Amino acid sequence: MAVNLDTLLIELVIKIIILAPALWISGRVLVGKEKAKFIDAVWIIILGTLIGGIFSYFEIIGIIALIIQLVIWLGLVKHFFDTGWLKAFVISVLAVIILVVVGFILGLVGLGLSLALI
Repeated sequence: MAVNLDTLLIELVIKIIILAPALWISGRVLVGKEKAKFIDAVWIIILGTLIGGIFSYFEIIGIIALIIQLVIWLGLVKHFFDTGWLKAFVISVLAVIILVVVGFILGLVGLGLSLALI
C-alpha cells in the first residue's frame, strides 16, 4: 500500500482553493462571522481530506465507509463552527449549493468567452 503524497498534496491544495470559500460563506450565513472563520473552513478541509486519505490508504470502501466519512465531515463542521449536528448538515448542503451555482456561472462565462472568440 503505497501513499502518493504528491497526489494527496495537490488534492488538498485544490480542495482548499475550491471548497474552503464555499464552506466559509455558508458557515457565515448560518452561524455568523464570530463562529465561522475562514481558517476554520481551511482546517475542516485539511482534516477531512487527510481522514479520507487514510480511508483510501487502508482501502476502506463501501457504503459503511461513506457514512463514516460523512459523519466525520459533519463532526468537523460541528466542532469548528461551534454548532449542532443539524446546522452542520445544513451548512454542508448550502456549501454544495454554492459550489454548484458558482460552477454553473463559471461555465456560462467560459461558454460566453468561447463563443465570443469564434
